[in-house]
Formats: sequence, structure tokens, C-alpha cells
Amino acid sequence: MTIKYQLFKAMVVAGTLVLAPLSYANPDQHKGLDIIVNINDANAEQLDKLLVGIGPDKAENIIQYRIKYGKFAAADELAKVKGIGMSTVDKNRNRIKL
Repeated sequence: MTIKYQLFKAMVVAGTLVLAPLSYANPDQHKGLDIIVNINDANAEQLDKLLVGIGPDKAENIIQYRIKYGKFAAADELAKVKGIGMSTVDKNRNRIKL
């Protein structure tokens, strides 16, 4: 192998090691920003991306709960949704808007 090829290979490996952690979801990616989510109007993608501990399945459960029972009257009602407990509500309390 030539020196140029070895150097290129080393740069690719180094770049991969530096950029690999950026490909994982970072729960603090919005740290420092005030995030407000209206849980009565947000779509599943917004709920998934902006609420801590809410993935695609739980976001869809929130939508289905809203369809079945109507709008949430209080943030604590979010704990009535399948798969969501009070600890998740508490983590998101400052983000939740009605």
C-alpha cells in the first residue's frame, strides 16, 4: 500500500470515530431551548421528537387517546395514556401546553 492510501484510510477511520456519536439520538439535543408542546394539537412526529421519553409508539397512543376521549384538560391526564407514567409527565411538565 502506498503512503497516500494509508493516510487516506487513517483519515476515514478517524472521521468515522469522530462523527459516529452524532448519529445516535441525543435526548439533550434541545438543551438550552424552551420547548413548548401543545399536547392537544401536536401531531405524532412532534410529540415523538419534542417530548422526553416519548417515542413513535407512545406518540401514536397519545393521538389515539385524544381521538377516543377528547382533549387533555391537565398535563397529569397524559399518565392515563398507555405506556406513559407520571415520571414521564414530570420530565415534560415544563414543555407541556394545553
